[in-house]
Amino acid sequence: MLSGFKQFILRGNVVDMAVGIVIGAAFGTVVTSLVKSLIEPLIALVAGKPDFSSVSFTIGQTAFPVGVFITAVVNFLLIAAAVYFFVVTPINALVARMRKAPAPADPTTKKCPECLSEIPIDARRCAHCSQPVMGKAA
Repeated sequence: MLSGFKQFILRGNVVDMAVGIVIGAAFGTVVTSLVKSLIEPLIALVAGKPDFSSVSFTIGQTAFPVGVFITAVVNFLLIAAAVYFFVVTPINALVARMRKAPAPADPTTKKCPECLSEIPIDARRCAHCSQPVMGKAA
């Protein structure tokens, strides 16, 4: 029973997932700090305040504090934009730069030197004009 558990834990997927969760949590803290310390003050500079929690409306005797929701949506959009522009875009550029172009495929046909028809690469005689063809590339 314990050997099965040990095998499960030491499997690559579980360890990779655990590392991803830990790094993701740490990265979430970094991105949240970026938004709170740099982006929200820029919004406050332009709009007057980065927090919409005081926005609300009342219907009858019931108050609807929609500002908290608006603040949460704005924070989500800011964090998503920060992740996209500071992580996804640079990683995609790095991966594209490191990706090698696939090697060209070996040719499967060649041209007959007499009639210029396409013939199989291993053909010794042209199927169109019956001329002998030598070598792999004519």
